[in-house]
Amino acid sequence: MGDETEGRGVFLTLLDGIIWFFQNLAAGFYDLLWAILHPAYWLDWITWNNTPEDKLSLMHVVYYGGSVEFFFAILALILVLTGVGLWRNEFMWGCVRLFEGIANTVGRFAAWAGLLMVIQQIVIVFMQRIFTRPDISIGFGIPLQFDISWFAEELKLYNALVVCLCVTYTFVQGGHVRVDLIYSAVSHRTKRIIDMVGSLIFMAPSAILIWMYGWYFLWRHLVTPKPAASWTIERAERSAAAVRWNVETIGFSPNGFNGYFLFKILLVAFAGLVFLHAIAFFYRSYLEWKEGEASEGKYLDRDTLGEGEEAYEGTH
Repeated sequence: MGDETEGRGVFLTLLDGIIWFFQNLAAGFYDLLWAILHPAYWLDWITWNNTPEDKLSLMHVVYYGGSVEFFFAILALILVLTGVGLWRNEFMWGCVRLFEGIANTVGRFAAWAGLLMVIQQIVIVFMQRIFTRPDISIGFGIPLQFDISWFAEELKLYNALVVCLCVTYTFVQGGHVRVDLIYSAVSHRTKRIIDMVGSLIFMAPSAILIWMYGWYFLWRHLVTPKPAASWTIERAERSAAAVRWNVETIGFSPNGFNGYFLFKILLVAFAGLVFLHAIAFFYRSYLEWKEGEASEGKYLDRDTLGEGEEAYEGTH
């Protein structure tokens, strides 16, 4: 009798979970449409005038950005795109090209941070060892002047820019290291199935978890009162009257780099790019599975060293 009761309880819990999921998914379609038709509800704060409307819209962004409602609104959008793409494969290929184009554009731009990092390190060494200067001044009139330790610690930011913003660019370019025990030995269609499963089971959930933890971690260092993941929308709206910008600029050393809030922005950007590319990778894998080997690498925009440099491809 006890086992039967326990089994019934598990079934009812599972049923409640399924009902909760589909109720929220249905609400996601409505929320997505409502947000599109009422942009002032969450965009007023961009033209910041410190008005009650600005503060309220800011708190809407803070709350909804890490909320269940936002997750299901994004899921609803993805389902719509996927449904249209299954009907018209050309549309799905267009989504792949768009998402991969975003990855390539952001990554190619952010990659220049690596050059800046090298140049700045050389300048720091020259200023310390040759000119024995304690600081570096950049600009004319009212120059940007910081202690050398500030510029030395800022090098971490360039490294973070490359890691966070070039992650999906490197994925498109095939530059990530992978351990291959089975993948190379299986057929083309099996590879595409592995890719689809990987994007849904590993890539997308990891990005969602990082976003969930990173979102409120970011805003707790930008505004006060400090928002919490446990807040309801009513609690967030009540806090809007007292909200103000309070960007934390505390460094690890007295004269060290004090823009560590930028790392928190990069963490959220990293999660967003990875999630977006998980969808792109799933779409590409599905289309290459459906269309066969002839479609492998279709519309893939990879960098090249130029004509005559084929022997060196993949070595950079």
